[in-house]
Amino acid sequence: MLRSQWTGPASLENLVTQTVTDGFDGIEGPIPQSVAEQQRYKKLLADHELFFIAESTTGGDFGSPSDWWIPRPDKTIADHLSDLRWTVEHAAEMGALFVSTMCGYDAWSWSQNVDFFGQALELESSSGITISFETHRGRSLFNPWITRDLLNEFPQMKLTCDFSHWCVVCERLIDSEWSILELCAERAMHVQCRVGYPQHAQVSDPRAPEYTEALTAHERWWDLIWKLQAKRGMLQTTMMPEFLWDGYMQTLPYSAMPVADVWDITCWMAQRQRKRFMEKSTVEI
Repeated sequence: MLRSQWTGPASLENLVTQTVTDGFDGIEGPIPQSVAEQQRYKKLLADHELFFIAESTTGGDFGSPSDWWIPRPDKTIADHLSDLRWTVEHAAEMGALFVSTMCGYDAWSWSQNVDFFGQALELESSSGITISFETHRGRSLFNPWITRDLLNEFPQMKLTCDFSHWCVVCERLIDSEWSILELCAERAMHVQCRVGYPQHAQVSDPRAPEYTEALTAHERWWDLIWKLQAKRGMLQTTMMPEFLWDGYMQTLPYSAMPVADVWDITCWMAQRQRKRFMEKSTVEI
């Protein structure tokens, strides 16, 4: 059970302390740019026996103070591949389990997507570093159907499944696409367990009774992933509760006060899914 770097303090020392104190097994986040910071981060992770998943975000404006993660229309396929390649080239040195990438662009044509993912998978093969591609709004895997088609085109392609994004893109809970969910589960490398609903990629608080249907639906999809991961013999499964502040957490008008506490929800979700996984693994899986 990992936590997102984006929900923690900016200080690496404080981030690691919070991660350990609240019972997480590791961190998912970007690799620092400087060699000195990479070495410091790697030592902190090793000293506390924490796992690390290297996050790669491609094609954004990384100098922007806001929305830097949004893909820019002027970024080429080569630009996206260059961003991904940088993370892949540094992942082994950081001791990362694998690279999880929010990549591509929702406006790309089919041929552009085939070009990008073909080259990305060649990079995976030549580097020996596993790459897991995230389902995310604004990106190539922004809806179930393009994801299905790309998975069929590339049998070796693996997924970081964050189905919360598809709920808002499709404006419904996505049990209607069960055959695609099964295909995704067969390729699932990693799960980001945010809960979305038809009008937003993040419920304000998954513990609230008004979101029971959405929480139950997501847990049904995660159970499917666990079942099919076990069936194909995966010895390690990773999950990250990714509830976020910026734009994800609803706020009160005028005051901009968040309506719930993101870190409290994150810890609750981690504990809940850890307990559910242990029950599933001993009874069903």
